[in-house]
Amino acid sequence: MKKNKIPLETNFCAGYVSGNPFKAIEAFFAFARLDYYKQNLTELVICSYKTKVYEQDNPSNAFVFYTAIFSFLKLCYCLQEKSKKWKVKAYSRSETVFHLSSLTKEEYDNPFIVFQKAFEEKTFKEFEFFLCLILELSLSPYAEDPESDLTTPYIHLIKMLDAAGLMRERGVEKIKKTDQIAT
Repeated sequence: MKKNKIPLETNFCAGYVSGNPFKAIEAFFAFARLDYYKQNLTELVICSYKTKVYEQDNPSNAFVFYTAIFSFLKLCYCLQEKSKKWKVKAYSRSETVFHLSSLTKEEYDNPFIVFQKAFEEKTFKEFEFFLCLILELSLSPYAEDPESDLTTPYIHLIKMLDAAGLMRERGVEKIKKTDQIAT
C-alpha cells in the first residue's frame, strides 16, 4: 500500500513552500507569536459554545487563523517522523515549572513526543475536522452543542504549539550515529 505524504505548503506565507519543517516553523512563528496562536485558538473554541461570533467586527480573521493553524498541523504531522533523525538541543539554563507550560517534563526534554502522542490518539483528518468544526461553530450566531469532542484536539494543539515554540527557541540538531547506537 502506498503511503500518502502531506505536502508542507505553508499557505499563510504567500509563495513559501518548504521541504524542511524546521524552516517552516520559523516562518510560522515569523507570521505571529506563540501567544497569538494560543489565545486565538482558545477564543475560537470558546466561541464554538456561545452565540457570540468570533471577532464580530471582522470575522474573516478566523479564516486567516484557520489557514495558519492548518499549515501548522501539516508541519506537526511531519515532525512526528523527524524524531528518529533529529533532537532538540540541550537546554543549559535552569528550568522552572512556568517554562514547561502545557508540557510534561518528558515532553519538555523531547518535544517530538508531543507530536507522536497527538497523532497516535487522533488522526490528521480528525484534527482537520476539529479545525473546520470550531471555525464553523465560532462564526455561527447560534449556540450549538458540538457532537464531537473539542477538548482533546484542543489540548493536543496547545501542546504542539508549545513544543514547536520550544523547538524554535532551543534549536534542533541531527542525531549522530554514535548517539543512535547508545540509545
